[in-house]
Amino acid sequence: MTPSAIELTPTVEDRRIARHAAAAIVLTVAEAAIPLPLPGVKPGLANIVTLVVLARWGWREAVWVSLLRVLAGSLLLGQFLAPGFFLSLSGAIASLVVLGLAMHLPQRWFGPVSHSILAAFAHIGAQLVVARLWLVPHDGVFYLLPVFALAAVVFGLVNGLVAARLLAEIGQRTASPQAPER
Repeated sequence: MTPSAIELTPTVEDRRIARHAAAAIVLTVAEAAIPLPLPGVKPGLANIVTLVVLARWGWREAVWVSLLRVLAGSLLLGQFLAPGFFLSLSGAIASLVVLGLAMHLPQRWFGPVSHSILAAFAHIGAQLVVARLWLVPHDGVFYLLPVFALAAVVFGLVNGLVAARLLAEIGQRTASPQAPER
């Protein structure tokens, strides 16, 4: 009797998700090396990748990229199943839900920048709720809300502007004819 083998053939979509998840993971690990002035206040650079994927390939792929980033990033940083993992996961899920809803808003007024700010607020809101319910069973945790809200606006704005710029550059590259190779 010969052993049976299961062969999985990755699709183009699988490879694309893997590439974008890898980029987001690299940004997550790099961000972990940045000294933070306040615990929990991070720029969220990997969210730039999620915003680009959302705009170009849709919510489903953005979910895959974001969740793979949270899982692999926590494994690489030694935080898997630690409180930081659950805070990151709750923030990612909340921001993905908000992005899924925000995609249906008029594109005329809502784009990568507004999506980024909305996602940043959802992310920090979910993290504060998880912190309150699990880690700090006292309403005093909500005194940090103004600081986190300011961080959400600033980092959401910056990440959204970067994502919008990347999307514009990608659009220009795909719209213009390729230069002849030398």
